[in-house]
Amino acid sequence: MAGDPRGWRVCLLGGAVFAVCMTGTTLPTPLYPLYQQKFGFSELTVTVVYAVYAFAVIGVLLLAGNASDAVGRRPVLLWGLGYAAASAVCFLCATGLVWLYAGRLLSGLSAGLFTGAATAYVMESAPRGGEARATFVATAVNMGGLGCGPLLAGLLAEYAPRPLYLPFAVHLALVAGSVAVLLWLPETVRPRRPPHTVRPQRPGVPPQVRPVFGPAATASFVGFALFGVFTSVSPAFLAESLHITDHAVSGLVVALAFFSSTGGQLAAGRAGPVRSLPLGCAGLLTGLALLAAALRWDQPALVVLSAIIGGFGQGLAFRGALTAVGGVSPADRRAAVISSLFVVAYTGISVPVIGVGLLTGPMGLEGAGLVFIACMGALVVAAAGYLLRRPVPAGT
Repeated sequence: MAGDPRGWRVCLLGGAVFAVCMTGTTLPTPLYPLYQQKFGFSELTVTVVYAVYAFAVIGVLLLAGNASDAVGRRPVLLWGLGYAAASAVCFLCATGLVWLYAGRLLSGLSAGLFTGAATAYVMESAPRGGEARATFVATAVNMGGLGCGPLLAGLLAEYAPRPLYLPFAVHLALVAGSVAVLLWLPETVRPRRPPHTVRPQRPGVPPQVRPVFGPAATASFVGFALFGVFTSVSPAFLAESLHITDHAVSGLVVALAFFSSTGGQLAAGRAGPVRSLPLGCAGLLTGLALLAAALRWDQPALVVLSAIIGGFGQGLAFRGALTAVGGVSPADRRAAVISSLFVVAYTGISVPVIGVGLLTGPMGLEGAGLVFIACMGALVVAAAGYLLRRPVPAGT
């Protein structure tokens, strides 16, 4: 990487702290079957526990998504790490379902604070001329951290003692190290304002943005919904339908989706939004079709392919969506429009997942999954059809 070495060092260390925080948000994924055995709750409860996280993220984005612009990046990130530590403590102390809800709520608060503040910090820390690389670093460590969570928890749960405790103890240690790193890193916001100046930001979509926002938000919704299903119910599907009870394998399958998303985002940077949005929709549709085939014929290889191709499509579509929506938004409304896109995306990671949980009781996991795939497939086909008829402007 060219440029000031210290600038890149700060950028990468900030990215490492970002990755540690996001790792904690997906850490419970391969452990849900163990919690079900321990506390005796249903698949619906798993999806609700998972969705609590997304609702907390949405709440923070709406109420305090712009807080770091006023008070500084480091104070907000320190609060985020505090919530991440509190979440780990809740899982370490878990003696019932209420602890899991509390842990997921705190994890969502942590991620909501980090999503905007850490992305901005990484981009602002890069040397002059390195903005494009810094943007990719920010998106890569975000998705990479999300992928490391299930991979780390799955490996520790399968090959180390105390599977419901050790992953969170390790993460707590990583958070403590991240606090030390963050205290050393410089602040990038000058001048800073007092906390009482922070006001909730209201999402909004100006009329000239709506033709692009509709298909971009739809593709983002479907991509995050696919991730939501992978991270909430795929361990149960692997165990019940495919008889794969290895926690490391279930964690790896989920991690592949997030790692593939990073590859899709890298490809989107080269392809541009005009091509990456429809190509991302095609990848999502292929991933959904492969997941349907895996559910119907109980084929583990198809689950892996679905994670890889669907994750790559999500990365293409989401970075393309961010670029397209940001490019056509007025400068004074850009933050509000992007916040609206994130709210739609995180609604996708929560509401459809709860729907799958509700349908699992009367229809079984396979039937609920197929209904979910049919609904998401219809949405992504509609978005792709619109984009083919009316491509996003080439200048975005």
